[in-house]
Amino acid sequence: MRAPAYDHELALKELAERDAKLGRLIERAGPFTLKLTTALSPFEALLESIVYQQLHGKAAAAIHARLLDSFAEPGPGGSVLHPAAHPTAEHLLAAPNEQLRLAGLSHNKALAIRDLAAKTLDGTVPTLARIRRMPDEEIIEKLTQVRGIGTWTVEMFLMFRLGRPDVLPVSDYGVRKGFALTFGKLKATDKVGAADLPKPAEMEKRAKRWHPWCSVASWYMWRACDLAAKSKVGGGS
Repeated sequence: MRAPAYDHELALKELAERDAKLGRLIERAGPFTLKLTTALSPFEALLESIVYQQLHGKAAAAIHARLLDSFAEPGPGGSVLHPAAHPTAEHLLAAPNEQLRLAGLSHNKALAIRDLAAKTLDGTVPTLARIRRMPDEEIIEKLTQVRGIGTWTVEMFLMFRLGRPDVLPVSDYGVRKGFALTFGKLKATDKVGAADLPKPAEMEKRAKRWHPWCSVASWYMWRACDLAAKSKVGGGS
């Protein structure tokens, strides 16, 4: 785990100067502590993302571990992966359906990770070295061509794997709720309905003052949700 390479102290200063309400949230929430997860290749990171979709963390982690462990056994042609190694796209494409099923993958997820492997081999999914030189929009355009990978998944990859500073995930529930708590009329004790959450256009309009630090601002939207939860438990408003 490591901090992003961008200057988050400068980001906090500029965000607070440009948006007083956001500045007050930053003051309440405290230091920016976003950490990047282990530098996996795009193939490895997206494989994990697909496995984790729509599952609780522990269940997803167990399936992911079983999948990786299954490649420690002899593979096609007698090849063997070291237990600590991550399967390659070639290994995944060669794996029988039964192997993926026994790991706990649904039919749709098995199709998605096979498509990920195929698009890694044909170059649609770039290498880590190449993707680091690509702009955010191009990365989103490329990776959403993979079955089961949507814009939100790529945005999380940009923020938490690549450490990109200017990502605004307008479809993320936590970011939308934090936005409503910070800039709207939503209170910590309110039940959240669809009408309480901002539309993408509203968020993008306010975010014009946040560039090039939308990732930092988005991280504080999640912190706004944390503060509201603590306030609710503590009986505050």
